[in-house]
Amino acid sequence: MKHPIPDHNPMRNQFGPVAANTPAHFALSVNEGVATVTLNRPERKNPLTFDSYAELRDWFLGLQKATDIKAVVLTGAGDNFCSGGDVHEIIGPLTKMTMPELLAFTRMTGALVSAMRACPQPIVAAIDGVCAGAGAMMALASDMRLGTPTTNTAFLFTRVGLAGADMGACALLPRMIGQGRASELLFTGRAMTATEGHAWGFFNALHDSAALLPAAHKLAAQLAQGPTFAHGMTKTMLHQEWAMTLDQAIEAEAQAQAICMQTQDFKRAYEAFAAKQRPVFEGD
Repeated sequence: MKHPIPDHNPMRNQFGPVAANTPAHFALSVNEGVATVTLNRPERKNPLTFDSYAELRDWFLGLQKATDIKAVVLTGAGDNFCSGGDVHEIIGPLTKMTMPELLAFTRMTGALVSAMRACPQPIVAAIDGVCAGAGAMMALASDMRLGTPTTNTAFLFTRVGLAGADMGACALLPRMIGQGRASELLFTGRAMTATEGHAWGFFNALHDSAALLPAAHKLAAQLAQGPTFAHGMTKTMLHQEWAMTLDQAIEAEAQAQAICMQTQDFKRAYEAFAAKQRPVFEGD
């Protein structure tokens, strides 16, 4: 992957491949610029632990300086996506912690969502079976979601005596499916069916289980072949414009597009069009 920071730039040493850093708490593979992150505890429906939260947070943070990743597929091993935080390895210990310790934990979990939203690469979540709690938040923090007819998504924080306000749920979910629907899910903790999720805009598409991961990889590969600097700009603007007025958003997009017009990919697209060829983007 070509990086916008050229080799001769003195900052270049700050950027490098992230795939070389083998994770301990999830599975990772990289193929032609697409990283596949697999939550890999299928015997427990892929729950998160203190360590996996932290490692996922750090890995997604590292994507901001990655030279080898253009798009990400996030999925779970086996027949489920993620059942949330491990009841015995997380919830049990939390009941014995002090307030400063608890705040450190909740800030760490929120930092995972922040890292996913801040990385420039588009994230495609491939979601089968159970998608609950923190797993539902990782799905929500992704840029696109593909599900199956049997996927059940539950923001079940109230089921364990907590607020529905967790990891940014009260900011992200209403923007995705609407205030009333989000309120119902966050107050009751009930599961959103795949049919509801698709109709409400949570899922971009539904596929049979066997076709789910191939569909996610196909979409991610298409994104990886696009103008990756411009994709990063699109993701940034989608995130930042939540807090802007329309006039502010129009001005911000004018500046963003002018920046993209300075890229070599913009020039490549014009030259390919003039030559009646398909552009080959390099991300600079």
